[in-house]
Amino acid sequence: MSENENAGENLAEKVKRKFGKNVFEAPMNAHSKIKHVYGIVSGKGGVGKSLVTSMLAVKLSKMGKKVAILDADITGPSIPKSFGITEHAFADEEGMNPVLTKTGIEVMSINLILPDEESPVIWRGPAIAGTVKQFWSDVKWGDIDYMFVDMPPGTGDVPLTVFQSLPVEGIFIVTSPQELVSMIVSKAVNMADRMKINTLGIIENYSYAICPDCGKHIEIFGKSHVQEAADKYGLPVLENIPIDTRFALAADKGEIEDIDIPYLGKAIELINE
Repeated sequence: MSENENAGENLAEKVKRKFGKNVFEAPMNAHSKIKHVYGIVSGKGGVGKSLVTSMLAVKLSKMGKKVAILDADITGPSIPKSFGITEHAFADEEGMNPVLTKTGIEVMSINLILPDEESPVIWRGPAIAGTVKQFWSDVKWGDIDYMFVDMPPGTGDVPLTVFQSLPVEGIFIVTSPQELVSMIVSKAVNMADRMKINTLGIIENYSYAICPDCGKHIEIFGKSHVQEAADKYGLPVLENIPIDTRFALAADKGEIEDIDIPYLGKAIELINE
């Protein structure tokens, strides 16, 4: 953490000890009642974090839970595309209304309020962080059992804002099999620890490919190092997701809700009441 981030963290802890609350916590919209909030994070980009977020949301929704996704990746949003959302969010005097997917998952993303999905977000950190807080405070989420916050990679403004401003119960770390997994996991775990956020476990994506002819598992990115990183911090490896073109195609077509998802059972068990 930078000196400024540490100072903010220390101030938050002092205020919490003195007044019994987090002074940085953003107020929930008066028309929202959200039971559980979980963050999906990674120390680097390109590991399929948004796909994992979408899978978790779809699985819980199919179990009859009321689910929402807050897309906090302001400069690289991909959640709307995975669900085939093309309409725009609209606001009224009570706040902003999230957009519903075809199975009823509530979504708020910067792409739902931009003129079109190809419009770039060329903002500085404070503006981006402020938008994330507005997605929490200004959106009328209604009654939600589980909200997943899809965060941008790294340990910058947005993860710091989410950890300080939202009542995050825990995070899932998404990574890939390469040797640099230890660095990726370390960054995410250490930030969560400093912000007093519980790390629930690690989800490895792109673990292997399955040969269509013989069924053999082929480690395209080499031998996995995720267990070593998990053991270092005493964390469980909750899933080793293979490279499966069905999910990439479904996300590209906006049909992630239409396919059966056989992965992430252990992660769901951890949080499902």
